[in-house]
Amino acid sequence: MDAEQGISGHAHMVCLLGNPTGHSLSPAIHNLSFELLGINATYLCFDVDNADLGNIVAAFKAMEGWDGLNVTMPCKQAIIEHLYSLDEAAGLIGAVNVVSKSDDGHAIGHNTDGLGFMVSLAEGGVHAEGARMVLLGPGGAGSAILAQAALDGVAHIDVFGRAEGKSFLPAQELIERVVAQTDCGVELHDLSNTDELASCIQAADILVNATSVGMGEGCTDTPVPQSLLKPGMAVADIVYHPRETQLLRDAKALGCTTVPGLGMLLAQAAASEAIWYGAEMPADEIASRLFN
Repeated sequence: MDAEQGISGHAHMVCLLGNPTGHSLSPAIHNLSFELLGINATYLCFDVDNADLGNIVAAFKAMEGWDGLNVTMPCKQAIIEHLYSLDEAAGLIGAVNVVSKSDDGHAIGHNTDGLGFMVSLAEGGVHAEGARMVLLGPGGAGSAILAQAALDGVAHIDVFGRAEGKSFLPAQELIERVVAQTDCGVELHDLSNTDELASCIQAADILVNATSVGMGEGCTDTPVPQSLLKPGMAVADIVYHPRETQLLRDAKALGCTTVPGLGMLLAQAAASEAIWYGAEMPADEIASRLFN
């Protein structure tokens, strides 16, 4: 896209759909990226109801210059019925966080959450193919990570969630699809079973926290006590505030490779821009300008 300075009749739009969206960091990330890349577009947030998604997608398809969508809760599943097709990850997960427009005007659903996580692992020096993984939290982010990790060749994933939690049963259904469609072995466990958690961590190469435990400046909560961590394993956290959680501090003290959540946040955003514009988002510069 040829860039022109400022908002004008030539400016394009990308937006986030969900409710609420006011807390999102996506506008800051994408608008800075568009500026750095010379893409004449602006990124906006809209609080919407699921009942309106059909009309919104129809408008998206019809409006030239409306280039793409991000989708967050509670719309990630509800939007699917209004889309023409899904990519492999979105179809497996049953959730969409990116919508693009094909050359013939169809709305296509993607899921870059898991992809962003796997990219951040690789950038952190962690080799995932053939590895054993323990995944804490089978909710939205955890589901995306589970599916993409299986698609990317992780050999076995032990998923831990609270048996009484609302995501436990849907996780079992996702696991059945993952096992049927990939070569990955997956087992679901109750997070309250500490002995089982300890045993699985000792057998694992990678531990992933996909829960919100540890979030918040100065928070010292951790989903796994340091005594259960295996020295030398890779430990990743999707929490990006603070930049280094208590889990990662504990892991680093044991000589573990640690992967903070900011990498996933930026990598999934970069994947979105690659889908919309074929552009390579300057993630390092964005991180230094927005998050230092």
